Amino acid sequence: MATKTAVVLGGSMTGILAARVLSETYDTVLVIDRDEVLGVRESRSGAPHTRHAHGLHARGHLNIEELFPGFTAELTAAGVPTGDLGEMRWYFNGRRLKPARTGLISVTAPRPVLEHHVRARVAALPNVRFLQRHDVLNLVTTPDRGRVIGVRVLPQADGAVEEILDSDLVVDATGRGSRTPVWLEELGYERPAVDRVKVGIAYTTCHYRIRPEWFGGVQSINPVASPAHPRGAFFGQVGRDLCILSLTGILGDYPPTEPEGFLEFARTLPVPDVYEAVRDAQPLDAPTSFRFPASMRRRYERLRRFPDGLLVMGDAVCSFNPVYGQGMSVASIEAMALREHLRAGPPAPLRFLNDISRVIDVPWEISAGGDLDFPEVEGERTAKVRIGNAYIARVQYAATKDAAITDQYMRVAGLMDPPTSLMRPGMLARVLWHSPRRPRPGPSWLATTAASPVPQP
Repeated sequence: MATKTAVVLGGSMTGILAARVLSETYDTVLVIDRDEVLGVRESRSGAPHTRHAHGLHARGHLNIEELFPGFTAELTAAGVPTGDLGEMRWYFNGRRLKPARTGLISVTAPRPVLEHHVRARVAALPNVRFLQRHDVLNLVTTPDRGRVIGVRVLPQADGAVEEILDSDLVVDATGRGSRTPVWLEELGYERPAVDRVKVGIAYTTCHYRIRPEWFGGVQSINPVASPAHPRGAFFGQVGRDLCILSLTGILGDYPPTEPEGFLEFARTLPVPDVYEAVRDAQPLDAPTSFRFPASMRRRYERLRRFPDGLLVMGDAVCSFNPVYGQGMSVASIEAMALREHLRAGPPAPLRFLNDISRVIDVPWEISAGGDLDFPEVEGERTAKVRIGNAYIARVQYAATKDAAITDQYMRVAGLMDPPTSLMRPGMLARVLWHSPRRPRPGPSWLATTAASPVPQP
């Protein structure tokens, strides 16, 4: 009797979560990646962004715990920090939010370590196999090009020859560099339209050995960039004695990789917490940078024709500004959507792409809308975007006064509740009580200490 085979292109988070749910339906699941991925706990050439700060928040954590029972306990035993999303030290517009115990878990493992734990669980499944160091050349289809029936790959070995891997389903999880639009055009289909928000963000990251006094019992310190204070940072614990500092800048104001410049950039953050922690610390490595030119959303759901036997997921569909920490959580929600489609029978591509478009709508509204609050960022500012940003500024200010507002704001940021939950009558009343008008941003700590000598590193 013939067996069913699914092929997943890409062995990062989206691909391995897809493989996990595919393993429930398909006899064989092949995961193909151009890099060596099994046992890898460090950043690799195919995923340079994984060196920088990442978080698995709220909805993503719950979904992964459902797919891999006991996962949180496994991470904790391995020394991975987990904590309440609302109890971190969050700064918006230069002001600290009032901490709130939300019950929402945030996991701040280094991205490669987190992927390693998930990938090891997936690789242990008896019907999942990884093909590492294989380049994907193109899709194989039926003569009428109406169905994808395999992929053509080339192993990265001297004297290797091309191979065709037959499949009943191919899932493209290769990220924002996905070649599916090109393959569709070559097969006679339309390429999807693309929405872009050109934020031009750069991360520059350095690691340090933790000192007990730095965090004061919190998991991370996060001065989030805003139009008034466009330089931001994520400074958090990522191991038992290891922490990460990722500085962020937009539209050409990039944090330097030269150590003195890196430290000076940290000094110019709106609050002193990060700089005062690391100004006399010994870094464990040299600062390294990663640039993210634009958030990008491929509108597959608007296509009228699409080949059977092919799905697209994760950053290959929508790549969000990473400062919002949405990517892994959205990938997990898409994986759960794939699971539901598989339980109903062979997935219909356009129906699936329509469903994950609805999954993407909310995080895209949050990230793209937030980016458009920066006047220099190019993009259409609809009335909804302008009104939404004006209200969110009120929410953020009100959350500096009221922990209940912090709680609900984190539920939205963690993709547990929709943004409309912040407009419910009781919440609206609390927000407007504290902030009837759009508040002025908090002053930079440098402005408030201008009369005093600035401490030198």
